[in-house]
Amino acid sequence: MRSGSRYGAAGLALVVALLAALCFAPRGQAASGPEIDADARATLARFFAEVYSSRELANQAVAILVFPTIVKAGFGIGGEYGEGVLHIRGRTAGFYNIISGSIGFQLGAQARSVIIMFMTDTALAKFQRTDGWKVGVDGSITIIAVGAGGAVDTNSISSPLVGFIFDQKGLMYNLTLEGSKITRIAR
Repeated sequence: MRSGSRYGAAGLALVVALLAALCFAPRGQAASGPEIDADARATLARFFAEVYSSRELANQAVAILVFPTIVKAGFGIGGEYGEGVLHIRGRTAGFYNIISGSIGFQLGAQARSVIIMFMTDTALAKFQRTDGWKVGVDGSITIIAVGAGGAVDTNSISSPLVGFIFDQKGLMYNLTLEGSKITRIAR
């Protein structure tokens, strides 16, 4: 056996084990609904503090889906997983997870937060009716770039679904949620 194959298989096994641990953690170790909700509200507060006019945009939204922490890990084959909460007009309406996989050059792990705003009742209704909603298949999310001065131009947003992706350093650019699957969970 060539040593490259052995390390590739070991890396694959490590990624599979990590994803299994993330996706199939025992209920006792999973975050509770109130914990997810508190983390989501803290994520929104940070977002409002960092992105000028984001609160104005949130006030225009019909609902907001917040994933406070999505962990992405990979070694050739990767995946990501996170849990979040849907707020409709500020009230908790349900809990969701997001999961996706990828193949290609990748090494390591990172965490990020995602905020998805439903700007129309129609987009929200379609999301809530679909079990296992897939980004890019069941609906497209326009990832918003922040302009000069950290502001969002709320007048130019016409998409029914808009999203923001950020890490500890701030908003991230040129990222996508395409291929991610969002499913309602019990908490």
